[in-house]
Amino acid sequence: MIKTSIAIIGTGIVGERIINQALDNPNIEITAIYDENKARLEELSAKYNVPTVASLQELLQLKSDWVYIGTPPVSHAPLAQEIANHGFHILSEKPLAHDATDGELMVQVAQQNNVKTAMHFPLMYSPAIYQLKQEINDEEMGTITSIELHTYFPEWPRKWQQNPWIASREQGGFIREIFPHYFQLTHHLFGDLSIIAHEITYPEDITLCETGITALAKTTSDIPVIINGSSTVDQEERIDFIIFGTKKVVTLRNWSQVLINAPYEAEQEVIPTVTPQTLLQACHEALHNEDAFLVTFEEGLKIQRWIDTLISEK
Repeated sequence: MIKTSIAIIGTGIVGERIINQALDNPNIEITAIYDENKARLEELSAKYNVPTVASLQELLQLKSDWVYIGTPPVSHAPLAQEIANHGFHILSEKPLAHDATDGELMVQVAQQNNVKTAMHFPLMYSPAIYQLKQEINDEEMGTITSIELHTYFPEWPRKWQQNPWIASREQGGFIREIFPHYFQLTHHLFGDLSIIAHEITYPEDITLCETGITALAKTTSDIPVIINGSSTVDQEERIDFIIFGTKKVVTLRNWSQVLINAPYEAEQEVIPTVTPQTLLQACHEALHNEDAFLVTFEEGLKIQRWIDTLISEK
């Protein structure tokens, strides 16, 4: 069996999830992990018995099929450039980049070096999304009339997500961290978006990220999309992605719950019955000329442009 190798840059919470996904897949092997945080690097090396390297250049000297970028957004473009120049395929954390200008560079260097690209959008590989697609393609859905995204957080960053950049206006905020998942899902289901209007709220401290957003968009088929978000609400965290049809309403709640509402009936949760392939399995299959679903940098750039529009003050 020919295995697919991956090197991992960035050992934060999400990087650790990638390590676990790799270890759970017999088709994947980890060549090395790297992080500037040496204590964290040593912790994960000991915990999972995976090799480490002391520098980025050392990692790039290894023969890896894929290199995962799990670092802050401002570092994505320069890392992608180095990785592509070494001929390795690139798996990037979302958002694609710090901004669309950096995102365009990432697309360009990947194309110039003829390397494959993928983005870590775990929703696309979740049972809930497979179930969601079944529900909205069902005749009982009727005509889709609107889409709404509501994201509410009692605080940002969340308690488990503390790091030096995630609350910063330069790189952080829930718009950059949460919205790409749902914009990508919207694009996957309904095509491109156009942002019609938006109002963003920032705190007085110019170093801190947004605290609220309200926006109106539409899809290429003129389905209206309403977007609301706040990080100053006195309630539990809640994320609702709602698709309204003429016969029923389907909601994806908190990433993994699929709920159905029909007229004069109580809300029902639908338990997914399909276990889809993982992202790393798709990366493996993509190298062996198999049909594999990957979200490419080109699609990530579209999403980046929508994010850039929202975080602009006008």
